[in-house]
Amino acid sequence: MKPSTVTTKGQITIPKVVRKRLHLEPGDRVYFDVRDDGSVVMVACNEPVENLFGMLRQKAGTRPMTIEGMNPASLSDRDR
Repeated sequence: MKPSTVTTKGQITIPKVVRKRLHLEPGDRVYFDVRDDGSVVMVACNEPVENLFGMLRQKAGTRPMTIEGMNPASLSDRDR
């Protein structure tokens, strides 16, 4: 785990190793999901909506994509 400090404005800096692993760039959106147990999951939403093109088309002999597989890509257009 990498630590980060909350500023007086409620801002934090995402550690470099995390930004690099998630391929985060300035202007990318992230979403926070606060769980009932107090843990927080951060989801990076840096995939363009164009990456969704064709993902619902089923190729012969393959299984359709699950909702769980679609969620990270679909979050990129939320709140626009």
